[in-house]
Amino acid sequence: MIFIILSVFCSVTVAVLLKLAKRYKISIIQAVTINYLTALFLCFLFFKPDVSLINSAAPWPIYISLGILLPSIFLVLAASVKNLGIVKTDIAQRLSLFIPILAAYFIFKEDFNQLKFAGLAVGFAAIVLTFIRKNDKSSNTNKWIFPISVFVGFGVIDVLFKQIALHKEFPYTTSLFIVFCLAFIVSILIVASMVLMKKTKIQLVNIGCGLILGLFNFGNILFYMKAHKALAENPSTVFAAMNLGVIVVGSLIGVLVFKEKLSRINYIGIAFAICAVILITLSQLNAF
Repeated sequence: MIFIILSVFCSVTVAVLLKLAKRYKISIIQAVTINYLTALFLCFLFFKPDVSLINSAAPWPIYISLGILLPSIFLVLAASVKNLGIVKTDIAQRLSLFIPILAAYFIFKEDFNQLKFAGLAVGFAAIVLTFIRKNDKSSNTNKWIFPISVFVGFGVIDVLFKQIALHKEFPYTTSLFIVFCLAFIVSILIVASMVLMKKTKIQLVNIGCGLILGLFNFGNILFYMKAHKALAENPSTVFAAMNLGVIVVGSLIGVLVFKEKLSRINYIGIAFAICAVILITLSQLNAF
């Protein structure tokens, strides 16, 4: 259980760091670039990937797609935290699990039970209720694009990572190393173009923030994988504890620390999100 707690802590810390970025005038794209360089180094250090196994038969279209999507969605995640706060962004990220579930049903023809259908229905209601704002103005309504993009983006990323896992001839950690490498290349190309167009300047504070961000971002992945290894016979326990933990802890920090304002409807949405995760977790146990 300690690994799950550490994974939740790292995940929420990433959101907190993104929340603080505006206050300390951090360049998100520069921090994200260093974040992937840090993750790349830690991945090599802890997982010892065998890159010699990678050849032309590797799933390069998936690798490249992830290499582009990861830094892109990280920037959207930062924008969502900045505009709508930690609570709603964390819920959007956690409920993105519906995308791979729907893909499993419509694309991979996986059998669904009643609990999973119920979980999807409750989860959809949770999304709507969580993001409803009283007296929404058009400027606020436009901010919906950020959590929706987080929801869809992380869902697609999850599907792509699941596709990578199907290629048994390539160790998952080696594939992860390649994806981090491509994400770093894409990020540094974006930063280089911005520097050349004089839209940004390289600053040490951004590098420092990126190192910290990368440490916690990788820690989230490392501890989540260790939790699954430690509780190999109970993957649903890890799944539920991780998602519920992030929703609950993220909500508490958002409300208590950053004073994010939520309506009564939003709180009902959070409760629905928790119920949705529980229902989907139970469905994995084939309760029905």
